[in-house]
Amino acid sequence: MIKYSSNKQIPIEDFIQPFGGTLSKENRWVILAKLLPWDEMVLVYARRLSQKNGRRAVDPRVAVGALIIKHLLRTTDEDTIEFIKENPYLQYFLGYRAYQYKQPFSASLFVSIRRRLGDKAFTELTMHFMNQVHRIEAKIESEKKENTTVKKGSKPGSGSKICTKEKPAIPEDKPTNKGHLMVDATVAPSDIKYPTDLDLLNEAREKSERLIDLLYIPEKGKVKPRTYRMKARRDYLSVTKQRKKRKRTIRKAIRLQLNYLGRNLRTIEKLLDEKQTQAFPLAHKHQKTYWVIQELYRQQQQMYKENTHKISGRIVSISQPHIRPIVRGKSGREVEFGAKISVSVVDGYSY
Repeated sequence: MIKYSSNKQIPIEDFIQPFGGTLSKENRWVILAKLLPWDEMVLVYARRLSQKNGRRAVDPRVAVGALIIKHLLRTTDEDTIEFIKENPYLQYFLGYRAYQYKQPFSASLFVSIRRRLGDKAFTELTMHFMNQVHRIEAKIESEKKENTTVKKGSKPGSGSKICTKEKPAIPEDKPTNKGHLMVDATVAPSDIKYPTDLDLLNEAREKSERLIDLLYIPEKGKVKPRTYRMKARRDYLSVTKQRKKRKRTIRKAIRLQLNYLGRNLRTIEKLLDEKQTQAFPLAHKHQKTYWVIQELYRQQQQMYKENTHKISGRIVSISQPHIRPIVRGKSGREVEFGAKISVSVVDGYSY
């Protein structure tokens, strides 16, 4: 359950401090609190919460504000809570009416807040913030133009102001094209083992053997399916231990691992067919692994037949199948593995 009443930011003079004194209007948190579009940002956060059901949630203004403080100060979850407890300016920024030395919420709640927001909601919060920035910039520009017009139109010594014809304001819902757009792509590198076809197939084979162990239930008169795991392991080590590997040797080793993995996948399908249950017999974690090694087997088999090392959407990590190889052309590291990030710069702001 969530409860939020939209209140305008109180004046800094009305903020109550038990130890007396007043706070400065020029503080960065006081200025930022007045500039942020709190109602729009809170609406994005509160959209995922129920208005009636459940326990009463933390004030959304406090939750969103604490997240902003954490990222601006670049601190940990625990340190952010401590800073809020100790700093009256931060409490004023969160919408408090008086200073209080107690934590607004547990530091572990940051995990739920980030999960609740997600990528789309975070992008929407950013857009509300940037729209407010553009409105402030447009207001400053219009004030500068008005001052310039008044100075040019007034006669010296007269002190009178001449009214000039103002241009019609452009509606906010119809943005105009302006400036230059600069787009660049980079990589968020992931610390993974350098992927080779042979290593990936060996890892997929080992995971398929674990899935067979999970699916097989010992019964009287029932023999456990063969996996040849010891023989497959020996075949893999006999190649990886070689200092210099010939292409023919590597290709033969890949073919053997493909045969072992294909046999295991057929065994898994047979065991799944024997399970007469409505729900999938594997847990979600193992189910995802099964899907990944199936796709990996298909890709590796296709590359083996076509005698190539390129394929669209190639999997380079079983635990993180979203990682992609991206050619960067750097000295010593031509290819980087990770998530691709696109950065665009508009009017000096990076998205």
